[in-house]
Amino acid sequence: MTPDTPPRVALVTGAAQGIGRGIVRRLLADDFVVWCVDNNDSALDDLRSQLGPDQAARMHGARADVASEQHVERVLERIKRESGRLDLLVNNAGLAGPFNGPIEELALADWQRVIDVNLTGHFLMTKHAARMLRQSPHGGVIVNMSSSRYLQSEPQTEAYAASKGGIDALTHALAISLGPEIRVNAIAPGWIDVRAEQKNAPDTVDPLRDIDHDQHPAGRVGHADDIAGIVAFLASPDAVFITGQTLVADGGMTRKMIYAH
Repeated sequence: MTPDTPPRVALVTGAAQGIGRGIVRRLLADDFVVWCVDNNDSALDDLRSQLGPDQAARMHGARADVASEQHVERVLERIKRESGRLDLLVNNAGLAGPFNGPIEELALADWQRVIDVNLTGHFLMTKHAARMLRQSPHGGVIVNMSSSRYLQSEPQTEAYAASKGGIDALTHALAISLGPEIRVNAIAPGWIDVRAEQKNAPDTVDPLRDIDHDQHPAGRVGHADDIAGIVAFLASPDAVFITGQTLVADGGMTRKMIYAH
């Protein structure tokens, strides 16, 4: 970015902790202005406290529930008013716990809440961000956060798996509807160790076991920075010929055949 070029503007949902925090750090390092949307004010404050003065000045926090259209509209109106543009939308917010218990006991309200946050939130953010993204001089970019669980499951994860499978389909549908002005892709992370990316996380965390790393063909469990790097690539000019895709970033686990011995 040259002194005469205004910085690109990104919006990241679920920004305060976990993978979202890693994405925010990477985008700030790449000179974006980053709007960090989360429903946890104290986690947003904790994230800001870890940034240097220049990066903190380019981070804007906004508390919102992505499943609420009123909240989403309010956030996008604020971005338009204060930044005047939007170049990148990262739909990262989601309920992290995949287990819902036996299907016979899964309450409709609990099912609906997972769908509302993990899937409908992506739709609402995209719906209200599309107009500004279309006007980006660089070409608008949307990155949706899915999960390798859209490809494979453990028992009693129906709501989470369905929400992530919906993100895959939503991604390619949006790519067709919004192209060529906006490119839309998804990332499906596998096991990403985000213990150090939480609010008030300790300076060091206990190391994972060798068996945790060894089951990955890549040789280790993933980090938030691994996913953040893919977001940065998808938002870059190097990725202008990629749209409608879901990129699995799981260290190769979904390609590994497992037999009981």
